[in-house]
Order: sequence, then structure tokens, then C-alpha cells
Amino acid sequence: MPLGKFDPLNVKVWFVVGITMAGAIIIAHTTRRRRRKVPIKTVEYFGAFVERFELLGAPQPPPPAAPLLLSGLSFAISDNFDIKGQVTGFGNPDWRKTHGPADQTALIITVLRKQGAGCVGRTVIDEFSFGMKGENLHYGMTTNPDVPADVPGGSCSGSAVAVAAGLVDFALGSDTIGGVRIPASFCGVLGFRPSHAAVCSSGMLPNSQSLDAIGWLARSPAVLHRVGSVLLPVTAKALRRTRQFIFADDCFQLSTAPIQKTVNVISNSIESLSGFQAPKHMNISEYIASNVPSLKEFYEPSSKSSKGTSSIKALSTVMLLLQRYEFKTNYEDWINTVKPSISLDASARVLEAINYTPDNLKSLYNVRTELRAALNTLLKDGGILLIPTTAAVPLKHDFKQKLSAEYQDSLYTLLSIAGVSGCCQATVPLGKHDGHNISVSFVAAHGADRFLLDTILDMYSSIQEQVVIASSYCLPAPQHCSNGDLDKSEVLKEKGNAAFKGKHWKKAVNYYSEAIKLNNANAKYYCNRAAAYLELGCYQQAEADCTQAISLDKKIVKAYMRRGTAREMLLYYKEALQDFRYALALEPQNKAARAAEKRIEKLLK
Repeated sequence: MPLGKFDPLNVKVWFVVGITMAGAIIIAHTTRRRRRKVPIKTVEYFGAFVERFELLGAPQPPPPAAPLLLSGLSFAISDNFDIKGQVTGFGNPDWRKTHGPADQTALIITVLRKQGAGCVGRTVIDEFSFGMKGENLHYGMTTNPDVPADVPGGSCSGSAVAVAAGLVDFALGSDTIGGVRIPASFCGVLGFRPSHAAVCSSGMLPNSQSLDAIGWLARSPAVLHRVGSVLLPVTAKALRRTRQFIFADDCFQLSTAPIQKTVNVISNSIESLSGFQAPKHMNISEYIASNVPSLKEFYEPSSKSSKGTSSIKALSTVMLLLQRYEFKTNYEDWINTVKPSISLDASARVLEAINYTPDNLKSLYNVRTELRAALNTLLKDGGILLIPTTAAVPLKHDFKQKLSAEYQDSLYTLLSIAGVSGCCQATVPLGKHDGHNISVSFVAAHGADRFLLDTILDMYSSIQEQVVIASSYCLPAPQHCSNGDLDKSEVLKEKGNAAFKGKHWKKAVNYYSEAIKLNNANAKYYCNRAAAYLELGCYQQAEADCTQAISLDKKIVKAYMRRGTAREMLLYYKEALQDFRYALALEPQNKAARAAEKRIEKLLK
């Protein structure tokens, strides 16, 4: 057919036209699908995700094959883990623009998927894993689900937020100088930093190889433990059952939280459990000063002759210098060539790293070696060092706010103990003080990761009971409420009920919380807030509220039911069964309680 002439009856022509139109439709559909992977900023996700996607876990094989350890669990990854065919963003758009898709998926993601866990998205991190507030200017504000006014903490803010909001069962992050531990503490969830090099970091963008560790966060100690069972090597240290806590008294003097809510909670929990020796108390700063001779070089001039906490302050200096040197080695050429746009919080640290010239490099690595040996000696035979996770409370959201040197010091100091030594550390939430989440950390010897996770699993239920008791002691005595206050609290409760019916769970929590402030002796307010927390997936908070409601009214059936549900979701099956049986004792005809009892009994068989 001559070019330019068109025969409407020519079948070949219509075939070509049809193929062309089909191709255009496929391209348009593909474009729309790609657009769905743009950064997610919806309120429902609390700003946690850079992008959402789905990588399914391996299906459960039929019997008699053993069940997959992570079957049915969902997880998220921070934006410094590679997935084949995707660009790893490293928290910075210029990095994303100048790098292509990954050739391979990070080994840890493959391992988790083989055990049945599904990956559902990539979460926000501070740029180059360098921030500490958890605010990334390029991806919008990440909201702390439990305390929205507070920053969620960095660098792996998105992973902590996704876990705290109940969007995933667990999440991965990198911890260099606190990237997992800080947001775990600020968001009120469990966080685990394993021993250095215990988990393969292949496929994760490094910040500082001598300090980096792949960590994970979870709401449930059972989930935290199950992930560890998949990722961690089995060692003889995991078989130890006799434990002894060593309280670092000098570190708790730096904390703003009262010892009634920290040290006493752990001490009282130990008393109610078997397998624990009487705890010891010590000054960890003096121990480090005496056993890490290379550290003397890094003391501040004014503190060379003073022990106090000067040794752990010097330790934090070593940590920062190591980070700067290794980050510079990794990325100096790219930073100088691309000159990326970097937000205020991260730019100062990047600049310090790029301009750093080491004059005592050997001493830095000597401190690392000596400290690990010293802590392994201290913590041998089942020792666990108890310290506050941080000495600082979370800041309020403010992109323009630059962290003061004093605030940074208060964060770095305690984080450096495990950071420099490479020992394993777990962050354990202990409720709130002055409206902020607080936590303590358990530190165990290098390689004692499974032992530490076993300890948390065994202790967690008891710890949370003590948290509730400590909180009730610290509550202001119930005041005589005027009729006006009672009326206001009832109005707020009704607003909460309306928000709950409208499925605005977060608003409901806020209304119930305001009602509790006016009248903290009303069990229904706590019980109602627990129902909203359950809908949000905040099971620890729901459990605590129900326990408080029961302390005020022993016959409140809904509180037993809701606490049972929360404990079931946290995998505390024995405790959940006990709650459902309490409910049945009060209401023998309660069908929901009867069904729950049968369900839990099957799980315990």
C-alpha cells in the first residue's frame, strides 16, 4: 500500500491500529501504577512511609513441614536498604536522582521473607542516617503516634512510627549512634540493636561501618524475639538462664525521669521472677575510666583528673570522631561532586564529617577494642547493664530548630556505651513521665543477643505491670471535682464516644485523655480510651489503660475483655486467658468471652 494512503477495509491496517492503541493503554496504566509509588503523606500513615509496596513472604508449607517463624507478619524497611529494581533513597532526593536501581535485594530482607514475613514499604530516615530528631525536610513531617507534639527521634523515625501506629508488626532500621534506640524510646516501642556484625549488613547503605548495626523495632516482645530467632546466630551465651542486673547509678543521675519509674520498676519486676540474682549497683563511668586506658586521650582538658561521668562523655567523643572519619571515607567524593541539598539538622553533621582530618585514628580503634573487652568481662556469666536509653526528653516539632550542643551531648553520652563497644542493647518502654515517653536499656555482652532477647521476653509482662503500678503512685491524688469539672469531663467523654463511632480513633483518644485530666478516678474513661487504642493497634497502651480501669473498678467487664484482647495481640496468651475467665466469672453468659476462652485454649495446646 503506498505510504500516506489509508484503506479503511484493510484488515492489516486495523490490526496495527489496535496494537498501537493497546500499547498506549498499557503505557498509561503502567504510568498510573508508577504514580502510586510516590511519597505517601496521608494522615493515616503518620508520614512514616517514603513509598508503599508489597513483597509477599513465603507461603506456609503444608504439614508435616515446620511452621515458618514469621508467617503472617508484616514489616517495613528504612530508606537505606536495597531492593532489587528499586532506587534506595538514603533520605535525600539528590542521592536518589544520582543512583540507579539496586542490582540485588539486601540479604536480611530475603531471609525475613523466606520465613513468611511480607514487606509493605520503605520508611523515612534522616538524610544519610545522620539526624537525631526524625524530621526529614524533603518528605514532610513524621508524626509520633503516641505523643504527636514530640519528635519521633532519628535517624529511623519512619520505622518507629510505622510500628508505634500499628501499621506493621516490626520494622528494620540502621543504628549507628542511636538510629533505632532513640526513636524506639521517643515513640514508646521496643527496639533492638544487635551486637556489631551479628547480622549481615549486605545491601544496607553504610554510615560508619565500625558503628553500624541493623536493628529492628516491635510493639510486642514476642515479635521482637521471633525476628531475632531468624536473624541471629546461635551461641552458647543464649543458653544461660541465671541473670544479674547491674544498675549504672551514675547514668541514672543524668536522667530526667524519676527512679520510681525506671530503676524501681526493673528492681520490683526482678523480685517477682525466678532465675535472677540480686542486682548490683555501680558507677559505670569509673569502671570505664579504669579499664579503657586509650580513652584518656579524649578527655576534655577540664576533666582529665576527674572521674564523674567524664569517661562516658569522652566515649561519646570517640563515637562521633569514628563516625565522621568513616562517613568521610565513604561519601566525600560524592558530596563534593554533587553538592546535594541537605536539611539544616543533617547538614552540620555532614559538614563536620567532610572537613574532619583525624590525627589520632589508631587511638579511636584502640578505645573500641578495649571497651568491648572491658564490658564483656563485666557482663560475663549473665550480666545485664541497666542504663537510661537517653538522658534527654524529646523535643517539639520544629524543622528550623538546630539542636544545641548540650542537647546533643545528653543524647550521645549514654548511646556511646553500646555504640562504641559493639555490645547488644535493647530499648524497653516504661510508660510516660511529664507527658513524654521514657525507657531504659538493657546492655549485654557482645554475642549475647539471644540471651538478651530471652530476658526481655521473660520479663516484659512483669515490667509492664510494674509500670502501671508506678504510674498510679505518681498520679496526682484524686481531687474533689466541682460539678463544673465533672460536667466538662462527661462532655469530653461523649465527644470521645462520638469520635469513636465515627471511626476517628485518634480524636477519641485525645477526648478521653482530656476527660481523664479533669477526673482521673473514672474507670470508664480509661476503659473507653483502651477501646480506641485497640483500634489504633496500640496494644501496650490499651493494656495499661485497662489495668488502671480495673484498679478503679474491679467489676468492669469491658476492661477485662479489652485487656484480654490487647494481651492476645501481644501474644501473652496465658494472661489473656486469665482476663477472659475473669470476665466470664462476672458475666457467665458473655458469649464473646466464652469464644475468646476457647480460642486461647486452642492456641495454648
